[in-house]
Amino acid sequence: MMANPLAGLATARRNGAPYGITSICSAHPLVIQTAIRRAVADKETILLIEATCNQVNQFGGYTGMTPDLFVAFVLEIASREGLDPQRIIFGGDHLGPNPWRAEPAAQAMSKAEAMVTAYVWAGFSKIHLDASMGCAGEPAALDDETIATRAVRLAKAAEKAARAAGSTLPVYIIGTEVPAPGGVDHPISDLTPTEAAAARRTIEVHREIFAREGLTEAFGRVIAVVVQPGVEFGSQNVVPYAPEKSNGLTGLLDEQPSLVYEAHSTDYQSRTALTALVANGFPILKVGPGLTFALREALYGLDLIASEMVADYGDRSLARTMERVMLAAPGHWHSHYHGSETSRYLQRHYSYSDRIRYYWSNPTAIAAVDRLRKALTGVAIPETLMRQFLPTLPAELGPAGNPEAISHAAIGQVLADYDAACHGGRD
Repeated sequence: MMANPLAGLATARRNGAPYGITSICSAHPLVIQTAIRRAVADKETILLIEATCNQVNQFGGYTGMTPDLFVAFVLEIASREGLDPQRIIFGGDHLGPNPWRAEPAAQAMSKAEAMVTAYVWAGFSKIHLDASMGCAGEPAALDDETIATRAVRLAKAAEKAARAAGSTLPVYIIGTEVPAPGGVDHPISDLTPTEAAAARRTIEVHREIFAREGLTEAFGRVIAVVVQPGVEFGSQNVVPYAPEKSNGLTGLLDEQPSLVYEAHSTDYQSRTALTALVANGFPILKVGPGLTFALREALYGLDLIASEMVADYGDRSLARTMERVMLAAPGHWHSHYHGSETSRYLQRHYSYSDRIRYYWSNPTAIAAVDRLRKALTGVAIPETLMRQFLPTLPAELGPAGNPEAISHAAIGQVLADYDAACHGGRD
């Protein structure tokens, strides 16, 4: 098996040769397939694929997949594409009581322990311990000691599961200043990065409580801390990385030679910003909505092209279907999108939060995408239409009559920026 790149991140940074790794946080089969194809093409790549607590858990999550089913889903695609499964690392993101935070803490934590156990049993070896949210009757933001104490409970469950399964003991991500999964739901103008003193306190408290609970060796497998580096995306805008604002955090790593930072919410950052994040101690670059946003752009561009070219396709059939699907089941967007009816309509379809991603697995949506694919398969798209509706993609993709290849290219453009950033900005 190839060396685990997660184990060398801190050492590489300390030696002046930092590298990064992209964390693919998506359950969309086209996104997974694109990432796997890129890994097949680059023999040196170890692929990190993560599932979140809301997306995948012991009750199915919003994808309907338990941790073992998610692993099987990814490995089936890997098998089809010819990728050695030993080159895939599975990570669990935001593992903690978040899905059950409306319940009393004892009940929510019991479910969280069962979830972590299920993840480790399924083969997930990178575990983000996230007990940062209050449960029923608690304040929304908890103190460091409570968060760390609950994180250690989850680590104990993970350690026990790994030993029982005879699998590799997991590496851990900790942190008390954890961005909301999927981005925030309001416009953002500026962000204050985590103070170095607060990050130091988080590390110290976790180290102390891990040791108190007999998990000193497990703390030695904590490889990264989640902090706010000053990057985020909301429904309508993106805050770009400003390296000078996080100098204190970068400096703190000199005191913590075994640690780096995990950068959540790096979606929509430029290649230059991503490269700077890796260089400054944030080498684990998580991306999810940005990938399905690119996919949606491609699908909607193809939808417009089919509307122009295919006589019996109709006018924007896919977009109109997605609007009906989202209106029929508003749970994933209703409390996140605000403003006038026009504003909410635009956010449903074009928001950076990309909450439309929750609906692509709906059977009606699947059928609509399949109808679009069939309508354009074998149909040569003129360069002029490619330039009109998919201007960021190579126009030469059009004549091939392969709409799925166009979707892969759109996702691949995003991943190319991450791959370059992980290698110092080089393609």
